[in-house]
Amino acid sequence: MILKRTFLSLALGLGLASTLSTTALAADEIYIPMVSKGFQHQFWQAVKSGAEQAGKDYKVKVTFEGPESESMVDKQIDMFAAALAKKPSAIGFAALDSKASIPLLKKAQAAKIPVIAFDSGVDSDIPVTTTTTNNVAAAALAADKMAELIGKSGDVALVVHDQTSRTGIDRTEGFVNRIKSTYPNIKIVSVQYGGGDQLKSTEITKSILQANPNLKGIFGANEGSAIGALNGAREMKRKVVIIGYDSGKQQKAAILDGSMAGAITQNPVGIGYKTVEAAVKALKGEKLPKVIDTGFYYYDKSTINDPKIAAVLYD
Repeated sequence: MILKRTFLSLALGLGLASTLSTTALAADEIYIPMVSKGFQHQFWQAVKSGAEQAGKDYKVKVTFEGPESESMVDKQIDMFAAALAKKPSAIGFAALDSKASIPLLKKAQAAKIPVIAFDSGVDSDIPVTTTTTNNVAAAALAADKMAELIGKSGDVALVVHDQTSRTGIDRTEGFVNRIKSTYPNIKIVSVQYGGGDQLKSTEITKSILQANPNLKGIFGANEGSAIGALNGAREMKRKVVIIGYDSGKQQKAAILDGSMAGAITQNPVGIGYKTVEAAVKALKGEKLPKVIDTGFYYYDKSTINDPKIAAVLYD
């Protein structure tokens, strides 16, 4: 993916990092590996590009890796362990399982290696900060949009990437709780988990549609889940309102042709950039907030080309 600097500046909304001196931190002394949830989705490639740009701006070495599938918790833990074994200056980590990683987080803490959580937080106060979207608020907005589009009544379902990561938990709770608290005539008939895999999410969607002939809407809680919901509805020849999360070529095309109503976009370039920036600041002893909120928008066919939204979409 080619990302021009002008695009990066728009996505960050915060300019480049030239104001932070790195004179005390020689380039050959700073190594910041980032262990992601995955590598296959365009979302992670956008996070990677932001991290790499920050590495160039701050003159630090950054690597980025993740398992092939977001269901591969054990492989991610092995990657985290291998990264720690290299004695990095700091480490970025997007946990697939918010509890399974705690022993390694404690190991990093004992070695005085700052951990910056990104995308997903963990059930621990060890990370010095977390760069993330407010996923509860974003999913609640998706619920409001769904309610509006289905006339505030009827059956809806969720296809979610997992129930172990903070993003999976928060997006489910954000959507479900908003529906339950605000829209008494909407019923959530199913919440299913497809590991963020398009094919698995497609089959899950088909099963949901078979079991619920009156279903009006589906919320796909990440890129793979949303595309799976889209493909499942197409294969079943069912017309339902689909709201997704993230972007990517397939989601953007579906929104433009009307087969997907809209989606929540995060700021993946900003997440990657801010993770590396936070690591450098932590190494300098600067105080960081517990959460660095990188923002979100809802977009549909009418707003997809709005400059502030277009700046944080990716292919």
